[in-house]
Formats: sequence, structure tokens, C-alpha cells
Amino acid sequence: MANTHTEQMQKHFQTNGRTRDIQVHTAKVHSVAWSCDGRRLASGSFDKTVCIYTLERERLNKEHVFRGHGDSVDQLCWHPSNPDHLATASGDKTVRIWDSRTSKAAAVINTKGENINICWSPDGSTIAVGNKDDLVTFIDARTHRSRAEEQFKFEVNEISWNNDGDLFFLTSGHGSIHILSYPDLKLQHVLNAHPANCICIEFDPAGHYFATGSADALVSLWDLYDLVCVRTFARLDWPVRTLSFSYDGKMLASASEDLVIDIAEVATGEKIHEIPCDTPTFTVAWHPKRHLLAYACDDRSDRDRDRDSGVVHVFGFPTDS
Repeated sequence: MANTHTEQMQKHFQTNGRTRDIQVHTAKVHSVAWSCDGRRLASGSFDKTVCIYTLERERLNKEHVFRGHGDSVDQLCWHPSNPDHLATASGDKTVRIWDSRTSKAAAVINTKGENINICWSPDGSTIAVGNKDDLVTFIDARTHRSRAEEQFKFEVNEISWNNDGDLFFLTSGHGSIHILSYPDLKLQHVLNAHPANCICIEFDPAGHYFATGSADALVSLWDLYDLVCVRTFARLDWPVRTLSFSYDGKMLASASEDLVIDIAEVATGEKIHEIPCDTPTFTVAWHPKRHLLAYACDDRSDRDRDRDSGVVHVFGFPTDS
């Protein structure tokens, strides 16, 4: 029997293959993410700002530009269940929590170093932030005070809780995945996942799998319970920087310096679609309820220095809209 989901989605993207662009930032966009209800998209940029867009029908409209960070906004994440709150990590040694209904920061939390990655615990109680010195700080989201901090002796690239919130994962410069119990932060496992730098990690919404992307240009899919690698995706040629599972957990988008974003069938590894890009891609994020993929790329290529910078793209709109 043919893989009907792959065929269905291939057909879907033939008629829903339009990309809409919106430009608000004046420099490259490092991070995009959807609110939990899918009504808003946020982007964080090298230009030190955070922008919020609303999704109405088939269009994105600018809602707010948040200013206040003194350096590049490297990563952002929304509260897992409150669609109004998001947190941002910046090189200015602060974490900021924003309320998308207002135009100023709800909280500014000073940290010990230049922050590069951030995630929110599944229950919304804690924000974890990692800095360039491989220190991970756990911040109480209500009191805005540090609950714990952990200094690592290896390069920490990306951090994430599992969906249940009782394990904390880090990807390392050695290609390994370190799994700690939470909240006591005791090392449980070290998975030697890749022969090269392990850059990004993403959990599927159903909680069965997690995926990692590496400098070896491979994406690995892991069974969360058995901690075994189920399959690898090998269509990209450059280090995999960013991953996102679709809301149903059936598709995985991955991107790198390759001039395409790969969309794969999780169950088989087959290619469903690819989105062409002019420049390397920094960040991808599937919508939590629809087959829409937000992404942002490097500003401009050497041969095209006049191209606009700071553009956010959303793929998956009807081609006739």
C-alpha cells in the first residue's frame, strides 16, 4: 500500500505552496516561533528588536515591535499555554518576558553572560537560558529569580525539556546529547548521537520522538523511551541548524546552509517537499494547528547585496490566494 500521508501532503503543498514574506526588521532574523494558539508569530533579530505578527486569514500583519534589548535577540520562545507571553534571550546579558498585548517588557531578568538559547518548561513555571560560557540558568517564571544554575564543561548548543518536563536535554559540541533528571539535574544518560557538533534538538508533539541536527549534515530521529536512533535524514549537505515537527508529529522540517528547507515524512524518512531559499536558513517553526511553516534566512548573499534584510517568511498558503 502506498504511503498515503506522504502523497496527501505532496498534493497539499502542490496547491498550498505559496510563501508570504513580511519585512519589519533591519537586520537578520535569528529566531521565529508561534504562540501556542497559533494566532501570533514572533521574530527576534540581530537588530535588537522582537516583532509580533498576527495571522488573519491568509496574511501576516505587524502588531508590535518590542524594543529594549541592548544586543542581538538570539532566541525566543512562547509560554507553552499562555498565548500572550513570550521570553527572549539576548547577548545583552538579560532575559526579557514580554506580554504581547502591551508594548513593553513585563520583566527584565539580569543574567551572568551573553545568552544564546532559551526554552520554557512544559508547565510554564520555569525558563531555562544558556549563555556563551555554557552556563544554564533556571529562572522562576513567576518571581523572575534564579532557581538553579548549572555550569557545563563542554559546549552547550541547544537546551530543551521533554514534553513531560521531568528530563532536561542538552546538545553538545562533542556530538553527544546529555539527559538530566529535572528538577534535581542529575545526569541520567549521555547519548553519542553524532560524530560532529550536535547543534539542535526538537521534541515531537506526541512525545514519542526527538530529533537532533548536527554539523555532520544529518538529522537523527530518536525513540524517547528506548533512547535508540530510529532513522536518519540525509538530504542536506551542510550543518543542520534548525528543526521543527508539524503539529501532528508527522512531518519534520530541517534546514541548514543548503538553499532548501527539507520537509520529511517522520514515519519513513521520505521527502514530502522542499522549499527553495536564496540564502542559508537560521530558523524554522511549524504552526501549532496548521500546515504553515515560518522561517528566516541569512540577509543577503555576496552576489545580491541589495536584497532586503530582516524578512520573515511563512510557507504553506494556497497558491491562488
